[in-house]
Amino acid sequence: MSIQPSPERRPVVLLGLGAFLGVVVAAWGLLSTDPTVGALPNGAVARVNSTLILSEDHERLVEGLESDMRQAVSPEMRKRVLDRMIDEELLVQRGMELGLVESDRRVRANITSAMVRMVVVDVEDRPTEEDELRAFYAEEAPFFTQPGRLRVRQVFIRVRRGEDDQAGRARAEAARAAWVGGGSLADVRKAHGDVEVSPVPDALLPPTKLREYVGPTALRAVMEMSKGEISPPVRSGTGYHVFLLLDREEERVPSYEEVSELVRKEWVRRSGDRALRSYLDDLRARADVVLAESAP
Repeated sequence: MSIQPSPERRPVVLLGLGAFLGVVVAAWGLLSTDPTVGALPNGAVARVNSTLILSEDHERLVEGLESDMRQAVSPEMRKRVLDRMIDEELLVQRGMELGLVESDRRVRANITSAMVRMVVVDVEDRPTEEDELRAFYAEEAPFFTQPGRLRVRQVFIRVRRGEDDQAGRARAEAARAAWVGGGSLADVRKAHGDVEVSPVPDALLPPTKLREYVGPTALRAVMEMSKGEISPPVRSGTGYHVFLLLDREEERVPSYEEVSELVRKEWVRRSGDRALRSYLDDLRARADVVLAESAP
């Protein structure tokens, strides 16, 4: 047999039930770990929607500001820093809502760069052992080999498109004969040569740098010369060259001590590349990537 409360007692019962539910709801709020419910957790200075702004991040910005100003930051300035962080978070969240990550290439590029930096920063900050670097140097000796260098002088005879090539070669032959016969470079150039748009520097240059001045065909001819030799006319795409090889240094493998800093930087770079590749491989393994049949 059920017992029904009398009409007089029903409001009292309802009030008691409401109070009980209020206590339950309040207790649930206190026990909830959801950052969007209840008071801020320890270590947080603010919450913007569901995102917490951490006290340590706020303090880091304040300390940076104090370092720039070289004085303590006032309470008003601390609040301005926090307001700025809140504004920034609001803009970031709104940008996400608007789909900027998907539609704005600059946003995507910035996120990509930040992620790459996050992956490799641990490698860059990790101390490197001397034995590890020396072993890397020994294994990669060809990479650290310094190329030979060449010091050349030239007389240049320009042959423009449509001009008589034989006439240009004849001038080059005359320049070589005068040079071999003891004429000075200045006199030979004045009598037979043309002004060079980009004169070859009077210095020892690596082959890759010399190529920028004379071109690949002329460089091959210089590489076959002996020190003190004057070359026969060498045809390039712009005209004829007559070279004098003043000096040459053969390639050499520097000692570890000479290039220790370069070794360390290269080791860090390659370690970062490996860490990034491993991280990307892990992301691919956990992702659902589907390629079209026509995809390469």
